[in-house]
Amino acid sequence: MLPGWRHACLKVLLRSQPVRRSVSRQFSSTTICLAATPKSLRMEEFPCEVIRNFSIIAHIDHGKSTLADRLLELTGTIETKSTGLNQQVLDKLKVERERGITVKAQTASMMYMAHGKQHLLNLIDTPGHVDFAWEVSRSMAACQGAVLLVDASQGVQAQSISVFHVAKERGLKIIPVLSKIDLPASQPERIAIQLQSTFGIDPSEILYISAKTGKGVEGVLQAIVDRIPPPSGNIHSPLKAFMFDSLYDRYRGVISLVSIQDGIIQKGDKIASCYTRRKYEITEVGVMHPEEMPTSSLQPGQVGYIACNMKESSEAHIGDTLHRVGVPVDPMPGFQPSKAMVYAGVFPVDSNDFIKLEESIKRLTLTDRSVTIQRESSTALGQGCRLGFLGTLHMDVFRQRLEDEYDANIIITAPTVPYKVVYKDRTVMISNPTEFPDTSDTASQVKVVQEPIVNASIIVPEEYLGEMMTLCFAHRAENLDHRYLDSGSTSEASARTILTCTLPLSEIVTDFFDQLKSRSSGYASFDYEDGGYQTSDLSKMVFLLNGKPVDALALIVHRSAQQEVGRKWVQKLHKVIPRQLFEVPIQAAIGKKIIARETLSAMRADVTAGLYGGHYERKLKHLENQKESKRKMKRIGSVDLPQEAFFNILSTKGK
Repeated sequence: MLPGWRHACLKVLLRSQPVRRSVSRQFSSTTICLAATPKSLRMEEFPCEVIRNFSIIAHIDHGKSTLADRLLELTGTIETKSTGLNQQVLDKLKVERERGITVKAQTASMMYMAHGKQHLLNLIDTPGHVDFAWEVSRSMAACQGAVLLVDASQGVQAQSISVFHVAKERGLKIIPVLSKIDLPASQPERIAIQLQSTFGIDPSEILYISAKTGKGVEGVLQAIVDRIPPPSGNIHSPLKAFMFDSLYDRYRGVISLVSIQDGIIQKGDKIASCYTRRKYEITEVGVMHPEEMPTSSLQPGQVGYIACNMKESSEAHIGDTLHRVGVPVDPMPGFQPSKAMVYAGVFPVDSNDFIKLEESIKRLTLTDRSVTIQRESSTALGQGCRLGFLGTLHMDVFRQRLEDEYDANIIITAPTVPYKVVYKDRTVMISNPTEFPDTSDTASQVKVVQEPIVNASIIVPEEYLGEMMTLCFAHRAENLDHRYLDSGSTSEASARTILTCTLPLSEIVTDFFDQLKSRSSGYASFDYEDGGYQTSDLSKMVFLLNGKPVDALALIVHRSAQQEVGRKWVQKLHKVIPRQLFEVPIQAAIGKKIIARETLSAMRADVTAGLYGGHYERKLKHLENQKESKRKMKRIGSVDLPQEAFFNILSTKGK
């Protein structure tokens, strides 16, 4: 602490500084310099005609966040650092900075002078991985245009095709941009032809940039102003605001990101939700610049945030329409609810931490509404939650965010997919393997079991096509087909092919993506979409320790993989389960049939150590007594399976 007089002097010095000053924000080892900006923005100076709402869409690692950094620098929203370039300014989460990927769409408002007018550009930086596709489609609801970014060295990738079609369906104006033209391996002319043949884009509309060096980025800003249409809205109409995202602040409660369709929203206004019918009073309104900047109001066509003393996470419904109290409006069409593709149980390592874990999960889902939550209990792991995710990367990122942001110490069970079990009189959806019926038992009245399938597309250089086909067939792929992406030309050594097939979802939630990258030397890109359900020969595999099943380790496996999976898992269990005072058989069983077995030998004391000389029958008598005691313990004893053993089993992911 500073002495009192020094502290007072410091306060006086700070007060004497001018209002416009540079602020720095520290993220781990990276310092981001925010530009000197006015204390507040006059939002009434930006009518709809000078507003442009757009998002940046691309495949993962094509340079979206780097382009966003340069746009923020060029518009003066953040300062250009003398020591180097700003990096990942909008990637605010620790997991994003560590992994170098975007997992959460972020909003930033920028001012840009064009045609003699000050324009307000609202940028939304979106994720690129297929697991966060719902985040991308949700962001597009607040936009009128999109910058389609394609790496000039890698070309069109699987997710490039996916996000293009999503943008087209929403009627957005698309600005095609080829990035990374400064790389020696870039082939902008060839990739431009690829864009024309794949999307029907006119090559004359394509912009060529290097976001790293800043070359051509000014042209992107000009194209955004010239090509993207302004939003429509009437300042005199009743208030209608569209909520497209939310986050949680421990002091202010739920912060909602909104797009104003009509009317004006100001501090002190009383608003109501069309979905919950609850009423709130606005305590703060502002824009992201790129940090929160309070303003006096938000006008039609503008994108910003509001705080309204919303305390419960369940009250913030993404896709909701907000209106002024007493002035109802027609609600806007919301979002299609996201469909969970992968399920996993999340349990606290210490069972006393369950309430804290549940509250942490609820708060985290405010920023990630695609996660579904359901309570569950396990005899081995205690109370926990069954969560639904959009993919395995989504699950892994959510786990890391729980640990980073809420200091959670958790165990996650093996990922499973939702199965459809058709009985004679009903159909049941099952995502927890412990609830799966024994299909070999005729008394269970199960007619068929159906598993979810996906329509997968893999884009890969031609020389790796054979490896990709082998990989797909090994994972029960059907309906394989392929075509050449480079205008049907196969003369080039680097000709690219797109491989399409139907895959069971359960096959791609394990190590499919890792093998895809390994076998293609990192060149393959993968995307998939829901393909419905199909009948399959599936069974429930349980693991027995000393004849007693362990519910937390139950699996659902296809008949073709029963032997391999059973052997692999009993070997893993044999390595991590601590030895007992009696012999423990570790078995994998399907119904009443044992598929695989390992035996954990007993810990054995040397009962003959104190016997010197004498007849050998003296030693034999002690050994027989020990053997009888071991048999008795095996009959009445229970195997202690500590939490550490579960953690080791489930963290190895089948390796």
